[in-house]
Amino acid sequence: MTEAIIAAVTQANDDPQIRGVIVTGAGRAFSTGGDIRDMAQGGGLNDMDPLVTRRNYKTGIQRIPLLFDSLEVPVIAAVNGPAIGAGCDLACMCDIRIASESAKFAESFVKLGIIPGGGGAWFLPQVVGFAKASEMALTGDILDAHEALGWGLVSRVVPDPQLMPEAKAIAARIAAHPRGAVRMTKRLLREGRRASLQGILDCQLPCRHLRIRLPTIGRL
Repeated sequence: MTEAIIAAVTQANDDPQIRGVIVTGAGRAFSTGGDIRDMAQGGGLNDMDPLVTRRNYKTGIQRIPLLFDSLEVPVIAAVNGPAIGAGCDLACMCDIRIASESAKFAESFVKLGIIPGGGGAWFLPQVVGFAKASEMALTGDILDAHEALGWGLVSRVVPDPQLMPEAKAIAARIAAHPRGAVRMTKRLLREGRRASLQGILDCQLPCRHLRIRLPTIGRL
């Protein structure tokens, strides 16, 4: 799964014709995170040796948040069901999140005695703020779709059948704009979370590549 996600994200970033990405679940869930039964047996992300566990995180799942953070193409999460643990983290890696009424969210690692080692401790506070992220991560409580909307975790909630049409409509409105401007705008928004104001002002496209359309102003 990790390799498949990395391959798809890399393709989207490398192909200048791709103007947007929609991430959604293939079944009734968006993503319920890792396989708890597999983790309980040890090995992989839960090896008996902490150093092996750390190495497996770095060479495995931690490649996904780093790649999403470098992705210039806008990504919409169409959350069609539970987004739990690493699934919640994956939704937070996306730029826009919309939820069906069946969606649920939980940063539930603490309930299993583990930590959000796949980027959630960085992405979630960026999305909902430190206090709300702390409440989610330290209680492991589940939010339904409308609670997630109130917390700012998603930007809208729609009936289940309208989820993909709504996601595609948003993607189409984004794709209607010049792709260079869209990619650079996303990059500036991402950089704005950690850069200085001067750094953002200095990061701009050459003027000769911009086509500015000014609105027609009528007489007063």
